[in-house]
Amino acid sequence: MADSTPAPTSSPTIEPRPALRILLAAPRGFCAGVDRAIQIVELALAKYGAPVYVRHEIVHNRYVVDTLKAKGAIFVEELAEIPQTDQPVIFSAHGVAKAVPAAAKARNLFVLDATCPLVFKVHFEAERHHREGREVVLIGHAGHPEVDGTMGQLPIGAVHLIETIGDVERFTPKDAGQLAYVTQTTLSLDDTAAIVEALKQRFPGIIGPHKEDICYATTNRQNAVKAIAPKIDCLLVVGAPNSSNSLRLVEVGARAGCEKARLIQRAGDIVWQDLEGARTIGVTAGASAPEVLVDEVIAALAERFDIVVEVVSTAEERIAFNIPRELRQPAA
Repeated sequence: MADSTPAPTSSPTIEPRPALRILLAAPRGFCAGVDRAIQIVELALAKYGAPVYVRHEIVHNRYVVDTLKAKGAIFVEELAEIPQTDQPVIFSAHGVAKAVPAAAKARNLFVLDATCPLVFKVHFEAERHHREGREVVLIGHAGHPEVDGTMGQLPIGAVHLIETIGDVERFTPKDAGQLAYVTQTTLSLDDTAAIVEALKQRFPGIIGPHKEDICYATTNRQNAVKAIAPKIDCLLVVGAPNSSNSLRLVEVGARAGCEKARLIQRAGDIVWQDLEGARTIGVTAGASAPEVLVDEVIAALAERFDIVVEVVSTAEERIAFNIPRELRQPAA
């Protein structure tokens, strides 16, 4: 009699996930100025209700902007897009030219200014130098809202924008003995140092800021990337394509030893081919990227790899900025 016992079936083999070490840079993500700006919008919505109008993206991050839109914020590029209203009108963290608050005042708009205090510092420096009879050089990127705001503190022609060492070589001031420079707060430390050195070589008497204009958060995030870049096969920078500080992190990572430095807005932007064969990668976030997006990226990596996360900390940040007093007062 034949054996009717069915032959044993082999269970499918589950391929082990490749191991991946993640060096998580710290500090990363929100700086004090970004945190303050977002708080201003959220507190204004809580106190005055929707809508709250915001001129320009409050910070350069689509996730943040969309989250605030869902709560009742309306984003515009110019004041002319805002109807006559008693509701708050908020200026973004990047700062604005003097003409903008003047136009808001002429319309009796209720303004809450979310300009980062460190950007205000650059404005004050530029104005002081101008008052004291100096031509002002601004090191920065043309078209960035922070640059537009700083140049807009002074009369047209009083500020000269310098983007490269080549611009330094072509620049001819009215009086080489009466020059001062300020910088955008979100630049590459190394690039800016090279431009400053070129300015000092050409114009030895040029006056710089009492304290570095590049903000503490930009400095700390770039230094953190420099610390991990030589040890990793790929760097993922969470940030927006219009975020200056995020773009600089990509550049810094590539220069510091990680050729595969990539900017991603969210986990869905990861190019998985970049990680083929990678054993160690780095993850960081620009100063306007929320930590929830970093968590999302790590969760996506955990679905494909057997991950070990190591935090690499190069500085501690304990800075916080006050919110406008209108938002510190209880609602009527």
